[in-house]
Amino acid sequence: MNKPIYLDYAATTPVDPTVADHMMQHLTLDGIFANSGSIQHVLGEQADTTIEQARNSIAQRLHCKAKEIVFTSGATESNNLAIRGIAYSRSTQDKHIISCLTEHKAVLDTCKQLEKEGYNLTYLKPSINGLIDLDELKNAITTKTILVSIMHVNNETGIIQDIPAIAKITQENKVLLHVDAAQSAGKLPINLSELPIDLLSLSAHKFYGPKGIGCLFIRNRAKMHLQALTQGGGQEFGLRPGTLATHQITGMAKALELAHQQMDKEQQQAKTLQQQFLTQLHPLGGITINGEIEHSLPNILNLSFDNVGADTLLTALRDKVAAASGSACNSGAIEASYVLRAMGIEGDRLYSAVRFSFGRYTTEKDINQAVAIVSEEVRRLRLLAEG
Repeated sequence: MNKPIYLDYAATTPVDPTVADHMMQHLTLDGIFANSGSIQHVLGEQADTTIEQARNSIAQRLHCKAKEIVFTSGATESNNLAIRGIAYSRSTQDKHIISCLTEHKAVLDTCKQLEKEGYNLTYLKPSINGLIDLDELKNAITTKTILVSIMHVNNETGIIQDIPAIAKITQENKVLLHVDAAQSAGKLPINLSELPIDLLSLSAHKFYGPKGIGCLFIRNRAKMHLQALTQGGGQEFGLRPGTLATHQITGMAKALELAHQQMDKEQQQAKTLQQQFLTQLHPLGGITINGEIEHSLPNILNLSFDNVGADTLLTALRDKVAAASGSACNSGAIEASYVLRAMGIEGDRLYSAVRFSFGRYTTEKDINQAVAIVSEEVRRLRLLAEG
């Protein structure tokens, strides 16, 4: 059986072959495999040097200090460490945090847990284009606010929030800002020497690096007094103890380096593929874009198809085109995307939304074939719906 055409890059990306080769040099006996904490011998020193080189490389891409990078298992852990770490370190102070209804579950579920623990949360509701209202953010900030957590690029719609404007507001109000940059890192420039962001979460598997590794940028780490969520051997400045995975860390650094080298080219390619996809689907009719193209990353396209349920379409595409939906099946019940619902999208449009996401290895041929398959299935399902 032929492999499905992969259009689910927002979920994860394949590891770049160059990155995989680089990682292999840090796995086996003839490579740099030792525990970086074993600095009593040269092999441990080599591993420690490799990790610090990776830390410096990532800091260079983000325009920050190497000591402000803390390695984690991915953006989910980074989000938890950022939000809960700030909340717990300021538990004797006022306990107000602001986020948005369209954040990733790693942020929303963390915030909900803090609510149970007595913290006050304000969730901003975006407009139908997915953007938050900056005036609403300003009005939501009070003298009790300790943190604002807003994602850079939405994982379902690709909507890009105006982080420079948001950062200006939080800075003026002396409130900390956390940004989940899982979907934007490696695709959009992030200059932390210019943007007053206090905490930033990254995940390597979103930019052709390995799964299971990410990092958290913490500005002025020593002054931030972030509370650790786990205890152990004191690695990562005591904030994330545990033996460091040298192969994953160096793989992440290499992946981010490659992504920055190819950023402009890949974003232009994504725009071309996106336009090709939309143009060729146009004859189908009855297609609505969720979000706004002008304010979104071209890699992610969220579409609703009239008279076709997302679950039905994805089932039909299962072994032909790998795409995704905000819907999840729980005990047989279909739950619509909370992201689209928060944007004010309702009715059939809500339940017919499918996300297609493009990436480094998507070709024009892939798009042509995917459009032909999607068009055929949509027409077939619409005829069935008509009875």
